[in-house]
Order: sequence, then structure tokens, then C-alpha cells
Amino acid sequence: MTAPESGPPRAEAAHIMVLVACADEAQATRIARALIEARAAACVQSLPIRSTYRWRDEILTDSEVLLLAKTRADAFARIEALVRAEHEYEVPEIVAVPFVAGTADYLGWIDREVGQP
Repeated sequence: MTAPESGPPRAEAAHIMVLVACADEAQATRIARALIEARAAACVQSLPIRSTYRWRDEILTDSEVLLLAKTRADAFARIEALVRAEHEYEVPEIVAVPFVAGTADYLGWIDREVGQP
């Protein structure tokens, strides 16, 4: 019996979703537009969220806007630089989640829309 052609996801994904928590809608819109204009992401969605976290020995709860940027893994450094340039937080959330799977047409669209590093 031979192993199937498809197997577990690759260790390094070609496509990622970058999460960025923003202080408010205005900041989120500025960052989202900067990412799209720079062709660092193909799509950026924004969602209202409520975050509870520890900061400087204090537990805080704030309303924020979460950005979900769809891009290629090789664009992460550009996204990080753009977000840091526009973000007001001292330590902004900039984390990537790898795509485990996606349709060929959607991933191809991301590839076409995200410029080369």
C-alpha cells in the first residue's frame, strides 16, 4: 500500500493571516489601507473585539478593532514595518497564523495581489 499524495500540512506555510489589534476604528482603517496600498496584503478585514489583558501589573479590558490581513508568509516583515509605523501601542499585536489549506483560486488571488518583497 502506498502513502496518499497529500499529507500533513507543510511546516512552513506559503500563506498567512496576520492579526493586528488596534485601539480604534480610525487607526484600524489607516493601517488596513496602508497594507493594501503597499500591496503587503490582499485583503484586510476588521472586527470589533473586547480584549482583557495584563499591562504593567494591571488587568485591563478595552474595546479594540482586530485586523485580519491575508497575505503571503514572505510579506510578514513588510507588514510588521508598516504596522509599527502607524500603530500607537508601545507593543502592538502583530502575529501570523499559517494557512493549513485554501482553495487554489483564493490562494492564487492572494499571490497576484501581494507584491514581491
